[in-house]
Amino acid sequence: MANYNEYDEIGYEGTIEEEGSDFVLLPEGDYEFTVNKVVRTRHEASQNLPECNEVDVELTVWGASDKATITTRFYLIRKFEWKLSQFFRSIGLKKHGEPLNMRWNIEGYRGKCRVIVNKFQRRDGNGEGQNNEIKKFYAPEDDVQTVSAPVQQYQAPPAQYQHPAQGYQQQTWQQPQQSGGWKPGQW
Repeated sequence: MANYNEYDEIGYEGTIEEEGSDFVLLPEGDYEFTVNKVVRTRHEASQNLPECNEVDVELTVWGASDKATITTRFYLIRKFEWKLSQFFRSIGLKKHGEPLNMRWNIEGYRGKCRVIVNKFQRRDGNGEGQNNEIKKFYAPEDDVQTVSAPVQQYQAPPAQYQHPAQGYQQQTWQQPQQSGGWKPGQW
């Protein structure tokens, strides 16, 4: 499937393929998750928050017999620095008591979280709705027993946290070698 923004316009004769999926509401509990997608965006000022950078992180949360997709928003302001630290500790990139220069190329990283059921009034006025929210992210050293999915549902993560950047060392970016007449910043 192609990777589109959900608000990209479709032409009258455009190609469609997404059929949606059944909504899954997980019961409250502690779960393992995998980071699927990271989207950087900008939060427009609201009644409760100033205009600020925002990062939306889509997670697959693995249940006992099913999985759910939950998106959590990170507002990049000091008021929510604790939540950012909690998340980066959960996926193993931040150590307790040490600063971290955030990086967001984290697809495939795994961690543990507390999921709650959030109740809300539907905007269309058709009563109350429910969805899942992440209440807390656990650090790898936290002794948390999670709901586990059966092996045939997905390959269970290893006992210790491992992810694509195990042993990550901050590296400096180097300009790639250019071929042809194209130069960065020029058309």
